[in-house]
Amino acid sequence: MSLKDSLSVMVVDDMSTSRSLILMALEQIGIQHIDFTKDGQSALQKIAAKPVHLVISDYNMPGLNGLQLLEALRRNKSTSRIGFILVSGKLDKEILTTGQKLGLNNFITKPFDVPQMKTCLQSVVGPL
Repeated sequence: MSLKDSLSVMVVDDMSTSRSLILMALEQIGIQHIDFTKDGQSALQKIAAKPVHLVISDYNMPGLNGLQLLEALRRNKSTSRIGFILVSGKLDKEILTTGQKLGLNNFITKPFDVPQMKTCLQSVVGPL
């Protein structure tokens, strides 16, 4: 079984268009186990009920933003080692520095294409 067949991913984005683009890219890459939610709080609840290997989260969301979601995952022993990729249309140095301190694994800026998403994923999980 390849990594693509076993990898489970949670996509978190409040904008349906952005979320759909991420989901389509993952499907084109061949990721089979994908779940999604539109906010950080529901992502925490879903992950507590059914852990994942990787979270791909938008930065700018109401309630918990992407960095707050990352911080919450890192504080919990059972979710602290989940891979985390931050997605945003604008990632400034402060966001990236804070993310790296919190244990961010990688980031990708919008707009992106499927090869860029695959490269980003592989830097976190290994060859797909």
